[in-house]
Amino acid sequence: MTRPETAAEVFDALGKDYEHAFRNLAEQRAAITALAGELPAGATVLDLGSGTGRPTADLLTAAGHTVTGYDVAPKMVEIARAQVPAARFEVGDMRELSFEAATWDAITAFFSTLQLPRADQETMLGRFAGWLKPGGLLVFATVPADVDGVDIVFMGHPVRASSFAADVLAGKLRAAGLEIVREEQALFVPDHAEAGPEPHVYLTARKPS
Repeated sequence: MTRPETAAEVFDALGKDYEHAFRNLAEQRAAITALAGELPAGATVLDLGSGTGRPTADLLTAAGHTVTGYDVAPKMVEIARAQVPAARFEVGDMRELSFEAATWDAITAFFSTLQLPRADQETMLGRFAGWLKPGGLLVFATVPADVDGVDIVFMGHPVRASSFAADVLAGKLRAAGLEIVREEQALFVPDHAEAGPEPHVYLTARKPS
């Protein structure tokens, strides 16, 4: 296997192919729709790993919320700016971002931590909790697995992936001070010749008021 590609390399190469392959994620759309309905009018949302802007920023801006998205892949940010002009998108690594405590009404992170080492993932969960306003919501999705730095091929690209089992992840969110209010698990097959079935977990967690 060749050198694992960075997230920026993978998603710059995939571009709209990623959106196409994952366009039928019903559970993701359901989680976003539920979030949009629970937020106060004109809520501020931070979308980490914003990709092409669809479906997350697209659905949330359509519901009247203000979305700021960050992605490490410049090509994804370019596509998102064209597709969802109502939102703001910037190139950035979530690990390098800094916000005041209690800045955001909601934070979304759909499958955007899988190429981070476990230690970084755990650090980010704590930061998410700190960045949320009291009563704010985190919607987090990943491929649940007890793996740390495993080399795999994702849609034809060599990557190094890390994750946690679903119950361990839920425990880490609670340890960060969040209350889990919704959990959904599903098996999804991306629409791509070089992609196989993926287990998914969607967790919505609230910061106590």
